[in-house]
Amino acid sequence: MKNAEIQALSLEALKEQIKTEQASGQALRFAHAISPLENPVRLKHSRRNVARLQTELTRRENEQANQTAK
Repeated sequence: MKNAEIQALSLEALKEQIKTEQASGQALRFAHAISPLENPVRLKHSRRNVARLQTELTRRENEQANQTAK
């Protein structure tokens, strides 16, 4: 997912996407433990997508907290 796509998501969709990415990443890790993946770089991409999503979620939460503090 690109950052522009992530920023376009609503807060609920963002949280749902994080859960989905984490579940798919876990499935990839289990599959890779059993037999090597055809493309092991997918593990790295999955991990980075989760990090991007969580970063955007944190940014929005901090932004919201700053607005309520003013």
